[in-house]
Amino acid sequence: MPRPDPTPDRLPPRVLPLLYFGFGQTCLAAAFLMLMWRPGVLAGFFYQPATLAVVHLVTLGWITGSILGAVYMIGPIALRMQVRVRRADYAAFAFFALGTVGMAGHFWIDSYSGMLWSAGTLLAGIGWVGAQAAGSLRTAPIPGPVKAHIGLAFLNVMIAGSLGFLVGLEKMGVHVLPGFVLDSVYAHAHLAGLGWATMMVVGTGYRLFPMFLPAAMPSGSWVWASAACLEAGALGLAAALAWGSASAPVWGVLAAAGLAVFFRQMHLMRRHPRKAPPALPRPDYGMGHALSALVFLFAAAAIGLALVMTPTAPWATDVAAVYGVFALLGFLSQMAVGMQARLLPLFAWLHAYAGSGYAVLPPSLYRMPARGLQLAVLVLWSAGVPGIAFALYRADPAWLRGAAGVMLAAVFLKAINDVRVVRHAFRARSGRD
Repeated sequence: MPRPDPTPDRLPPRVLPLLYFGFGQTCLAAAFLMLMWRPGVLAGFFYQPATLAVVHLVTLGWITGSILGAVYMIGPIALRMQVRVRRADYAAFAFFALGTVGMAGHFWIDSYSGMLWSAGTLLAGIGWVGAQAAGSLRTAPIPGPVKAHIGLAFLNVMIAGSLGFLVGLEKMGVHVLPGFVLDSVYAHAHLAGLGWATMMVVGTGYRLFPMFLPAAMPSGSWVWASAACLEAGALGLAAALAWGSASAPVWGVLAAAGLAVFFRQMHLMRRHPRKAPPALPRPDYGMGHALSALVFLFAAAAIGLALVMTPTAPWATDVAAVYGVFALLGFLSQMAVGMQARLLPLFAWLHAYAGSGYAVLPPSLYRMPARGLQLAVLVLWSAGVPGIAFALYRADPAWLRGAAGVMLAAVFLKAINDVRVVRHAFRARSGRD
């Protein structure tokens, strides 16, 4: 990995990204606690209040919170963006956190009127971050395809959030959407999952994977192709699902083609690595999470294609739960864990160096995390995700409670390790709070 740029204009804000990460991790822990508390209810069909509350704690609180926090962290470090934090950025975080808690809470008590104002508050917070990112990306010296992925991701999350708002109106008796409400729910979920979270992972992955492997950063027509295929596939699939169109498999294949391009680029990086820093520990558990996440992405994409091509198959309902777990916990959530395992030590190193007035080099960023805790989190996550998928497939409350407990232990150990790392950033003031 190249030596971190310690100049002040490349220093990420110290507090705000940690607020997003900390809030997201709290939401993830709460989701697993709910699974342990009410496994008999949550092991059933997903479209019921308690399950929707848990799902949104994961998708909004943890996954979206991790993405927004990463924007403030990797913006200056990896994307060469000028990031200036104002009071409005903290207000946006408050809107995001309030909206997420409000949505999960009102789903839990089955109150759609409360869900609507929560959705508006949430979208205001995300929209502010997206607008700031769009302004900074215009002048950032990074390849255009990477900018396209990130910009399209923010556009898609606003569309997905607006569609979710309209679904809430439908549930209150205001008819504003075509077809069945459940079809629009599927459209909302896939636009958020593919168009927002996956698009952002792919776009930032083109910059972060070369830093962390290390390898050359991909560029050119193939990277543009992944943006085009993913965007067209996500929008087309969402529209086809909402209208009940028979064209859904075509758009699903197009989205899968975008993912295939991404897999191809990752394969080329692995085949043509650059010299790694001597201090980089092996095995690299952070990259272990990221590579495991890609395996789950491949599995989720295969299951998703099977579902969209044979939606009425007798096994479709049971396998859909496995698809959701692999996509949300195996891929997106685990990718966030893997990226944070590498980003947080770099973040802490930069702030520790700035805190010394750039006079004293801090301890190696590779020695900040506890390797034993990292390994434990990887092992627990690798066991917990298939465990939850199996429990939901079998509708087995006892198994679900146990697997959720394993995942909760992983979240708890990760939090301990994160605190161990980020404390280095607060040993001296850096002037970038």
